[in-house]
Amino acid sequence: MSRGGSFPIDLGLDPEDLVSCVHCGLCLPHCPTYRITQEEIASPRGRLMLMAEVAESGRADPVFIDAIDACVGCRGCEAACPSGVPYGHMLETTRAALVESAGYQPWWRRIGYRILEHPRLLRASSRILALVQRTRLVPSRFALPPIPLRRTRLESSPRGTVWFFTGCVMDAWMGETLAAAKRVVESTGVEVRVSGDAAPCCGALHVHAGLEAEARDLAREVMAALDGDGPVLVPSAGCGAQLKEYGHLLGTSEARAFSARVLDVHEWLVGRDIPLRVGPQPAEPPPRGRPVVAVQDPCHLRHVQHAHQAVRTVLEPFFELAELDDAGLCCGAGGAYSAAHPSEAAEIRELKLAAIDRAGGDLVASANPGCMIHLRAGGAPALHPLELVDRAQRGLL
Repeated sequence: MSRGGSFPIDLGLDPEDLVSCVHCGLCLPHCPTYRITQEEIASPRGRLMLMAEVAESGRADPVFIDAIDACVGCRGCEAACPSGVPYGHMLETTRAALVESAGYQPWWRRIGYRILEHPRLLRASSRILALVQRTRLVPSRFALPPIPLRRTRLESSPRGTVWFFTGCVMDAWMGETLAAAKRVVESTGVEVRVSGDAAPCCGALHVHAGLEAEARDLAREVMAALDGDGPVLVPSAGCGAQLKEYGHLLGTSEARAFSARVLDVHEWLVGRDIPLRVGPQPAEPPPRGRPVVAVQDPCHLRHVQHAHQAVRTVLEPFFELAELDDAGLCCGAGGAYSAAHPSEAAEIRELKLAAIDRAGGDLVASANPGCMIHLRAGGAPALHPLELVDRAQRGLL
């Protein structure tokens, strides 16, 4: 990354988008980096002003790079914006321009993204990391979950009428969560085809990092693997948002048709008959009363997919729900953000943990692996919503 003076750059942003922000400030309370810094340069409005200045001058500097890199990318500002500023896409385009002009992503980050593209390499790296983790040599600031030594394999039905997208990190690190979500889907009476290694990574983290060329290659690979016209069910909010934006990423009718097939798994479950009990029941009856679950909305489920209410609909027959009072503020995970900016991510998480404490509840439901990992590292008992439903169905709660 260039750390010297200014350098020439073409951000490639639409001029109409650049002037669409009216600087009203309604985005400020919804921006996690502004909330923890109270600095204009750390707000969507401030970053948009910097984008406009750089687009006009054709030159950027390290201050601009740092401001763009420090954004979580939660897109909470979009939900609050009365002018409809497409901030998320502008951020992605700007980062892509920085990759080309300023070496924005250093080699060590690029290696991490490359590993995600290769399932066998990811699993081998994960096993090594799991062994190192058991020696307690992994610094706590990385906030990694307990990584399994063995991958949980999911059976795929060749007669399945729906695809179940397993992705990269969830497949390698959170197989039991995927298995639980798949059991809930199958409890409705459908057979499931598992994406597995054929569609290893959705490319979301690549897009967030400005690696658009790599993300486009992954999008084409995923589309080719998940053939047919059946729905594609996604248990990860970040992956689902990315798959739904393939039409924007690739700009083709084929990509738009694929994105139209994509559903967050909770969206698909709404209106279907989800049995309250499945399989053998425990010898002891469950305790009286239903557990109280605080619902944390992952940003890309709430602000991008607008599918967060479906989580509540799926959970309500099984649990008492407690709502957070922070209007969907980001938890600080932000894909790779918590690894690149651990101190800022921890500060943002404290705001979320305070909201969870105020809501009360025995457990926390979060429909995104990054959020689950980040919240658990802060001490919150976070589980995927369908992991909770699966346990309730089997009488384990």
